[in-house]
Amino acid sequence: MEKLKSQKEVILMHLRMFGDIEPLTALREYGVYRLGARISDLRHEGYNIATETQESISRITGRPVRYAKYVLHQ
Repeated sequence: MEKLKSQKEVILMHLRMFGDIEPLTALREYGVYRLGARISDLRHEGYNIATETQESISRITGRPVRYAKYVLHQ
């Protein structure tokens, strides 16, 4: 039986493959609700992850929204 990967392991794998991740991607693809907490865990382990603030327009309300995008620096 294959061991399930932890949320932290899945987020790190995604960062290594794609270079960045956003909260909605983490939720939709991996079921990770608290991406910021997992990023904090990875930072405490020594990974260099920067936070970039992104802005967009909500498709539901039409109002501006801000969210974090986390970028892994090697």
